[in-house]
Amino acid sequence: MPAMIELSEKRVTGPVIRLHPNDNVVVARVDVAIGTAVPGEGFTSRSQVPAGHKIAARAIRQGEAILKYNVCIGFAAADIAPGTYVHSHNVSFREFDRDYAYGKDYIPTPVLPEPDQARFMGYLRSDGQVGTRNFIGILSTVNCSATVVHKVAQWFTEERLADFPHIDGVVGLSHGLGCGMEMSGEPMDLLRRTLGGYARHPNFAGVLIIGLGCERNQLSGLMAQQGLEAHPRLHTFVMQESGGTRKTVEAAIEAVRGMLPAANDVKRVPVSARHLKIGLQCGGSDGFSSITANPALGAAMDILVRHGGTAILSETPEIYGVEHTLTRRAVSRTVGEKLIERIRWWKQEYSPGRDVQINGAVSPGNQVGGLANIFEKSLGSSMKGGTTGLMEVYRYAEPVRQSGFVFMDTPGFDPCSATGQIAGGANMILFTTGRGSMFGAKPVPSVKLATNTPMYSRLTEDMDYNCGTILDGTQTLPEAAEGIFRLMLAVASGERSKSELLDLGNHEFVPWNIGVVS
Repeated sequence: MPAMIELSEKRVTGPVIRLHPNDNVVVARVDVAIGTAVPGEGFTSRSQVPAGHKIAARAIRQGEAILKYNVCIGFAAADIAPGTYVHSHNVSFREFDRDYAYGKDYIPTPVLPEPDQARFMGYLRSDGQVGTRNFIGILSTVNCSATVVHKVAQWFTEERLADFPHIDGVVGLSHGLGCGMEMSGEPMDLLRRTLGGYARHPNFAGVLIIGLGCERNQLSGLMAQQGLEAHPRLHTFVMQESGGTRKTVEAAIEAVRGMLPAANDVKRVPVSARHLKIGLQCGGSDGFSSITANPALGAAMDILVRHGGTAILSETPEIYGVEHTLTRRAVSRTVGEKLIERIRWWKQEYSPGRDVQINGAVSPGNQVGGLANIFEKSLGSSMKGGTTGLMEVYRYAEPVRQSGFVFMDTPGFDPCSATGQIAGGANMILFTTGRGSMFGAKPVPSVKLATNTPMYSRLTEDMDYNCGTILDGTQTLPEAAEGIFRLMLAVASGERSKSELLDLGNHEFVPWNIGVVS
């Protein structure tokens, strides 16, 4: 991650923020009016610039790289005078050479001895995994069993679970795949990895898997490929063999009822923070994402890594353009090359000719928030991973077994990305947002970090933590990181996040569909 010059220890003041001495742009901390003299920068604003957007700090020649955090985020489309508003209208997007310098900046991170590691109250499972929540899950092999899955879950109302206070709920997770797709190869493997990861997830005290019977994703094939076997905490049903819709619903309800007493008997115990696996997400990003919430979250992940935990950065299209800042931190050339192989697959095989963000343009919300293109968005997105060494790179939904900072290949679409992380073992999601994304992801808690105070104040029912205090000058970035780390431990121990209080997360199970639908 680029060095945090202005924001590392200081409290922020003034109308603009300089992020690196070499930058030729600064970021408006507040709305900047035309004719505003900018102290310390030696220019007067020639434009009205919204908060979070960029202003030329000096003359920039046509074709010259636009530098933010001393990282190229595009090129001047025309000569730009000092004080001029800099955005997508005068920043061009094009490829440029990047030095991957595999492992050049890797520095091992000392991990604290276990007695000195932070603790939280978690659910210790028989396989050694630790859960942050205690759900019973109902999974579908195919969309054809989706209705049954949800009917079973919906039967278990708060009133019917009142006698089981240590159970967080019964959640039904369905999807649109499982048939009309390739029977072998990566698309089917990916779906089965996802379902297998959820079936083994430590936040589930028990799981039911329900299939139709004639689908391509056969229940027997799923179980065999994922090494799953039926037992008292894992039940399977095939609708065509169980008597149809009504009888399957009734049988599945009885199976869940049989699981409830044992699931309720599981109690939280003190465990080390090394058992935390955090899925890192950002959505509705803005110009402050790279200045407040994302680097603060990254600094919190640096703390977690020192305590033995795991930080999972994902959203491959949203590191594109700054991937060289990650490969330089790779523990080995092999790990760095895994990341570049995934980038090349996206660029050369998956998305050529498609109007998707890895090919340049970001969403309208990102544009309004101050982000000119995917390079600038990626600069901020990558900061969620902090500064420690990149220890491993995983494909979508692969089990994450390496502690420390790792990367998982996923799309940038938040529900799909988080689904892969959770399948890989993430037991919490930390989610930064500048525009105000609303998100939950059962069976794990999701914690929302706001980049700016106006949005946080407007959406307090959805936001858990305000990183806008960094912009307001009332908190330094390290102070915000410590606050995020403490909040993470509290939520892992059972404190409800805002998304949980709103009961979000019932519809955000979205396995990645990379194959042909037939």
